[in-house]
Amino acid sequence: MNDHQPKISNRALTARLLLFAAGMFAFGFLVLPPLYEVFCDITGFGGRTNSSAVAATEAPDESRTVRIEFVATVNSSAPWDFVPDVDSMEVQPGRMYFATYSATNRAGDTLVAQAVPSVAPVAANTHFQKIECFCFTNQEFAANETRSLPLQFIVDPDLPEYVDTITLSYTLFKTENNYVSRAR
Repeated sequence: MNDHQPKISNRALTARLLLFAAGMFAFGFLVLPPLYEVFCDITGFGGRTNSSAVAATEAPDESRTVRIEFVATVNSSAPWDFVPDVDSMEVQPGRMYFATYSATNRAGDTLVAQAVPSVAPVAANTHFQKIECFCFTNQEFAANETRSLPLQFIVDPDLPEYVDTITLSYTLFKTENNYVSRAR
């Protein structure tokens, strides 16, 4: 060993490694989630859509129509029936539209569901704006309950011209707290 190199004691090395591990933990749980949110909002990654509404004074683009396709899937282990009430609709960018999905809890107990959206193609992510959506909150279903789930949306008139079809897909999952306590 070279006499000019400082020796680091085991305690000092352990302290430095613990400090480094604590810093990485803090970075992972405090810094990364907000950065991921910003990344998803900007790029539309993960099915995120633009959260700002089109100005009400902006006129719809009546010279153009865009086909919106509605798709519903269910997690393989979830006891749901889940379908869009219409398979597709023709919309004009800048105009507000309403659609609904229907879901049925086929289980004999109360369940809580969460719908996770996905928008394709990627170029449409930031131009498909959900104003009201059942995917914003968890949905509690009583045993064997069927419910209509509302969706209100606008397609931004700035949607690229080459996009003539947007597919809106939802997957319905049971939440972590699959069964709601009956002792309320």
